[in-house]
Amino acid sequence: MSSNKKYWKSVEELDGNSSIVEALRNNEFVEEIPTDEFLGNEAALSSSSTTRRDFLKYVGFSTAAASLAACEGPVHLSIPYVLQPEQIIPGVADYYATSVFDGFDFANLLVKTREGRPIKIDNNTIAGAKFTANARIHASILSLYDSMRLKEPKVDAKDSSWSAVDSKIKSSIVDAKAKGGQVVFLTNTLASPSTEKLIADFIAKNPNAKHVIYDAVSSSEALDAFETVYGERALVDYDFSKASLIVSVGADFLGDWQGGSYDTGYAQGRIPKNGKMSRHFQLEANMTLSGAAADKRVAMSTANQKQALVVIYNIITGSSVATNLDAAYKAEVTKAAQQLKAAGSKGLLVSGIQDKNAQLLVLAINQVLASEAFNTSGTRQIRKGSNEKVAQLLKDMNAGSVHTLIMSGVNPVYTLADSKSFVEGLKKVKTSVSLSLKEDETASLTTIAAPVPHYLEAWGDLTLTKGTYSITQPTIRPLFNTKQFQDILLSINGIPGAYYDYLKGYSASVIAGSSWNKVLHDGVYVGVIPAAPAGTADYSAAANALAQSKPAAGLELVLYTKTGMGDGQQANNPWLQEFPDPLTRVSWDNYVTVSNADAKKLGLSNEIVADGGLNGSYATLTANGVKFEKVPVIVQPGQAVGTVGMALGYGRKAALKEEMQVGINAYALYNGFNNVQSITLVKADGVHEFACVQGQKTLMGRGDIIKETSLEIFNTKDAEIWNEQPKVSLDHKEVDATSVDLWGSFDRSTGHHFNLSIDLNACTGCGACVIACHAENNVPVVGKDEVRKSRDMHWLRIDRYYSSESTFEGDNERKENIAGLSSSLSTFNEMEKAGDNPQVSFQPVMCQHCNHAPCETVCPVAATSHGRQGQNQMAYNRCVGTRYCANNCPYKVRRFNWFLYNKNSEFDYHMNDDLGRMVLNPDVNVRSRGVMEKCSMCIQMTQATILKAKNEGRAIKDGEFQTACSNACSTGAMVFGDVNDKEAVVAKLAEDERSYHLLEHVGTKPNVVYHVKVRNT
Repeated sequence: MSSNKKYWKSVEELDGNSSIVEALRNNEFVEEIPTDEFLGNEAALSSSSTTRRDFLKYVGFSTAAASLAACEGPVHLSIPYVLQPEQIIPGVADYYATSVFDGFDFANLLVKTREGRPIKIDNNTIAGAKFTANARIHASILSLYDSMRLKEPKVDAKDSSWSAVDSKIKSSIVDAKAKGGQVVFLTNTLASPSTEKLIADFIAKNPNAKHVIYDAVSSSEALDAFETVYGERALVDYDFSKASLIVSVGADFLGDWQGGSYDTGYAQGRIPKNGKMSRHFQLEANMTLSGAAADKRVAMSTANQKQALVVIYNIITGSSVATNLDAAYKAEVTKAAQQLKAAGSKGLLVSGIQDKNAQLLVLAINQVLASEAFNTSGTRQIRKGSNEKVAQLLKDMNAGSVHTLIMSGVNPVYTLADSKSFVEGLKKVKTSVSLSLKEDETASLTTIAAPVPHYLEAWGDLTLTKGTYSITQPTIRPLFNTKQFQDILLSINGIPGAYYDYLKGYSASVIAGSSWNKVLHDGVYVGVIPAAPAGTADYSAAANALAQSKPAAGLELVLYTKTGMGDGQQANNPWLQEFPDPLTRVSWDNYVTVSNADAKKLGLSNEIVADGGLNGSYATLTANGVKFEKVPVIVQPGQAVGTVGMALGYGRKAALKEEMQVGINAYALYNGFNNVQSITLVKADGVHEFACVQGQKTLMGRGDIIKETSLEIFNTKDAEIWNEQPKVSLDHKEVDATSVDLWGSFDRSTGHHFNLSIDLNACTGCGACVIACHAENNVPVVGKDEVRKSRDMHWLRIDRYYSSESTFEGDNERKENIAGLSSSLSTFNEMEKAGDNPQVSFQPVMCQHCNHAPCETVCPVAATSHGRQGQNQMAYNRCVGTRYCANNCPYKVRRFNWFLYNKNSEFDYHMNDDLGRMVLNPDVNVRSRGVMEKCSMCIQMTQATILKAKNEGRAIKDGEFQTACSNACSTGAMVFGDVNDKEAVVAKLAEDERSYHLLEHVGTKPNVVYHVKVRNT
């Protein structure tokens, strides 16, 4: 039952008459080999006097000469240590525990360094380190080596010195005090208690000073609501692992909602255990990661979401506030609310609606439920911004009241919707200071542009949640002439010494019962978490006010942050630019997403063209007097009718390489810090060329790809029903496909044999594994044009599939009711057409490391072969680039180096400059042009683990073996290990009744195991 469900990968596949889609499905290479260039000139060929014998002689000589030249490798001079540091052993990695918070993303980390050079980010798994790295934090290692960073302090746009900067800031503060002008610190949320103390101490000495906190992507309404009820400006730290029934109203909690990092707890409840798993309802406008994971998703506008929230409030609390929710949604919302009420303390409601009244109702509903997942004690401290205070600052600046403005961690010229007002106000500020990693849009306009170190070069402390304390420590000496914001604060406070000394002294008052060295080693300290406060508010008034909200005139624009780009801080990071969005699978762009119904109405479309690239219409978007022309359009299944979506974080120009200056700055539409705006959308002339990987590397419509079932069938039927094993014909008899072999097997029970288990229930499509793989394995960036030509180099891709029916049961019932050939043809043709709200499945696909690998048998030079430990290995120096292996791979996971991506100005990314190449892993070869590459199952990591245990004279423990992807996976979807260790978790997962192999009927016997997706519908 599970394997018969019909899936489709792109909207274009729904057109059954498309010859282009059919050609792409059947042709391995979409571009013809240009033989005409050298064989097309018939006259020249016929008049040639070169004999076949001479031709072969010349070819043989040139080949021999080239081979001899290749033996002379380039000379690289190395400088040995004069005094080798005791803690550094060449060839052996060191790890440092640290924590990061850049105002948007946060995590507890381990940083891998080689010879004093940070090269990779890992998750800190020690007790108390609860926040894991997302794709952007994994990519932040590359931002350390960004050649566009600000390298020297500047005064009036000219290179200066730190002594001149300190002098100018101090004199400006004195002048401001004498003239009665304001001194304003404009920062992002700091979450650093020592930094906040330094600012508070300065304000205490200078009554004319104040601190304004500005979050580029605001959570001000949720903060206002929590402050009203509990008297503290903070956010609830929800524990999704304790919820059996989850209702989300416009909250993408698997994305960036309120900081994210909820996926770990969420995934714990999504894996069926003892016949139970959590149930998830999602009400939203844009298709999000949370909506894709939901058991029941209802696509609705934000206006209807507000009404739905009031309906839920009525049912949970017994109130009777009048609503005007569309009848089409009322039944589903009522059903969700009733189940939420029945769940009681195991229920949880969250909402991303940017309205204080809506956020008050969220608090009220969870209070009535007494939800165990609703944690009001260890609150999140990662958002503190106030929309009102930022608006007041703009007024003060334009009134000439602000004398000295010191900014840290913010770029308001880029991120403020009313950027022009800020720029005009900045002209009236006598001394403006921007402490920034780059000479960005704001730093280029300020009096002083002061370079700050990357977090991997800096000291710091963080309180991410109340009752915890984390240390940020440097893992490399500062690469440039930078200074920390805290050192400047010490200077203007008149406190001598370095920030390190101040931090060490301050921490003693926080880490009671522990020591500086222990906290520095562990990276995190968990203290006494205060008891949950009690609080209430006038919830009835909030419900009545929310019920009066009116829908937007015209189309409703819902702004969001993309999984790859976030708030745009790392726009110059090529790993993130080339990272395909999990849902649209588009990289190097932002765009407006529209529903299929609205697209037809407006004449907008997408199509796959002859070279395999995706093209889309342009549109003109107008909102609040702001007009954007030539906005690319993506037709997005699941987008609520009457709404469109658009991602923030793009459209930057300052301090970016030209290749990274892509997209449109949607912050200009973020009017009033509200992510919902009323807009008009009109089709424009022209066609936009997207870099979209979704229609590429298809598995050609074969079965055994995504298997899924419902919880009811999972609990009541045998595994052979919902995890049906493929059959083949042998001697005219139907037998299990796994029982038939074309190859002879050998004994794999001796030594190690590695498997990777992937649970489709736990995978959220977040993409952290993709970036971690890039970092570990030196995967090159190829750029938009090459991605469009199906030449991306990702070793690991996350395929996204849409189902044809809105429910699994409906899919099966429709197929089971087919009667006759004509009915079969018409029904399957109709099932190719998705509903307006399809289900979504994510499937990570990498080299399957087949025990019977079809790639190995066709390589003419034995460049690819099978190892005793289960890996399919690549010998790069043997590869001659025939690409037979890629053609023979049913999984389409091999990547060919069409060009030299290293030290090539045509690909001006990090591998084209000395600084960027510092991120390269010395344990992994950098591949050259003409070589095939693919996932190695991180053989360098498994061998390092084996050698370490051997040197220490001990057996390897379960969990020590890791790959980059399994190490990065925060949900536990990916588990790696040795299946010959029968007590290992991966060995048990490989034998689980939910396990299956991709395209199992082909008989390749992969070493990657998938688990049937179970939905609690």
